[in-house]
Amino acid sequence: MTSPTPLKFLMPGWFSVVMGLCGLSLAWHRANGVLGGMADGIALVAGGLAALVFLVLLVASVQRAFRYPAALAEDLKHPVRHAFVAAFPVATLLVAAVGVALLGTHPLLNGLWWFGALTQLWATVWVLGRWLAPVTNASAGNTGLWPAVTPVLLIAVVGNVVAPLAGLPLGHDTWSAVQMGIGTFFWPIVLGLILVRRIAHSPLPDRILPAWFITLAPPAVIGVVFTQFQAPLPVALGIWGIAVFQLVWLLPLVKRIASQPFGVAFWGLSFPMAAFATLTLRLAELKAGPGFETLGVLLLAIASIVVLWLGFATVRGLRDGSLLAPEPIANIQPVAA
Repeated sequence: MTSPTPLKFLMPGWFSVVMGLCGLSLAWHRANGVLGGMADGIALVAGGLAALVFLVLLVASVQRAFRYPAALAEDLKHPVRHAFVAAFPVATLLVAAVGVALLGTHPLLNGLWWFGALTQLWATVWVLGRWLAPVTNASAGNTGLWPAVTPVLLIAVVGNVVAPLAGLPLGHDTWSAVQMGIGTFFWPIVLGLILVRRIAHSPLPDRILPAWFITLAPPAVIGVVFTQFQAPLPVALGIWGIAVFQLVWLLPLVKRIASQPFGVAFWGLSFPMAAFATLTLRLAELKAGPGFETLGVLLLAIASIVVLWLGFATVRGLRDGSLLAPEPIANIQPVAA
């Protein structure tokens, strides 16, 4: 049944749709050397759709903030959804990256990139500031900030590594390196906290199982950026190896994820898979070894199928009212603001 107020439930996590479409566009653009002009044509379509979805979500999110301020405030206090606030600046950075890759540098893209980079930095500071805030009503069932430690934190904290994708072509080498450093530093820290929470505290709620695939994104993006910084090939290959292990490690979760009702969290599968395909295709360009080109095309096909399936499932969910509706109550506790 469709909610009478669907706009009320448009949480910031919906910008992960833009992230997935942008990631797919960048992956197809990287396949140009293998697949020719067709790849750039598909990249342009995916990038144009990403820009359109970005604008629609931006307008709708502004309307939601004015019409339902309490709903937005609830998102910002929620132990999981609060970290999705960074999906907006990451999506902004990716739209800029797609624009630069397909259309070249432009003052408007430069301004968009700066806005995304600074907003992402603010999101990181805001999320980490919550870690230092006093914990209220601590009890046996509410052990501090552990309920908030999920893979979604990677978007807010490690999402800074996305900045160089467009920042370097735009000539912002210094700032790109600085923001890259922030994300690279916190990547193992956040991943370690997620594993400690899973092992020593509690499992993630089943509805956000797809978020585990976000852990594939940092090594994939960092590997791509390292090649942009012209790091030695063995360094990029080492990062690629981490991404390979991450993907193999996560594959057993696919069956459990597929058993869950479809939600916007499923879009957490899209950008990481596309970014991994992009890194593999980039290493093929650098002649990293035999088989990279074939593997890159295979990964690109898988990422494309995943995004197409997510797109159809999202349209179906919007049509039948299962999306933009109240979420089932999960057994998690709010954290201090």
